[in-house]
Amino acid sequence: MVERRSCSFCGTGIEPGTGKMYVKKDGTVLYFCKNKCQKNMLDLKRIPRRTEWSKHYSKSK
Repeated sequence: MVERRSCSFCGTGIEPGTGKMYVKKDGTVLYFCKNKCQKNMLDLKRIPRRTEWSKHYSKSK
């Protein structure tokens, strides 16, 4: 049985056989559903809680 994963940035489900797996030097594994999520987290260093279109967004201020 194939394990279904969720995106590390936006939280949406990733279909088996799609998406990207990124392994950091410390051994942390990150899964991304699309290039947009990967660039926001790794290149632009954005926090998912502050990005309105992600599922991790919190409106509590």
